[in-house]
Amino acid sequence: MSVYILVVDDEKDVEALFRQHFRRDLRAGRFLMEFAPSAHVALQRAIEIRDATLILILSDINMPGMSGLEMLPIVRSARPDVPVIMITAYGDAETKRKALENGAADLLTKPIDFAALRQEIDARLEQAA
Repeated sequence: MSVYILVVDDEKDVEALFRQHFRRDLRAGRFLMEFAPSAHVALQRAIEIRDATLILILSDINMPGMSGLEMLPIVRSARPDVPVIMITAYGDAETKRKALENGAADLLTKPIDFAALRQEIDARLEQAA
């Protein structure tokens, strides 16, 4: 069975950045990474991905349309089994409080610490195994 990580961000360069940092993992087939350009697309995909194991959602907070914080309680309700880590350029205490209160597993600030994110992904892979 395949395991997925869903990355939600409206910035086009995010996909290339994530694929570069996790290229060995992706090439080795440790997990698949799917990218959604909006919260609406991410919600649809989170509900559709049933034939594989969705182990983690990484979502930007500031996006046009529905923000990541608005998406968070909806996706947590639809997929309570999937942890969501929010990503923001503004890591202030109020944003972190809102994210955690709405069910986020954690909040990462940009620029992303990919070493810490890799540890989080490794922990999720172990749980899924």
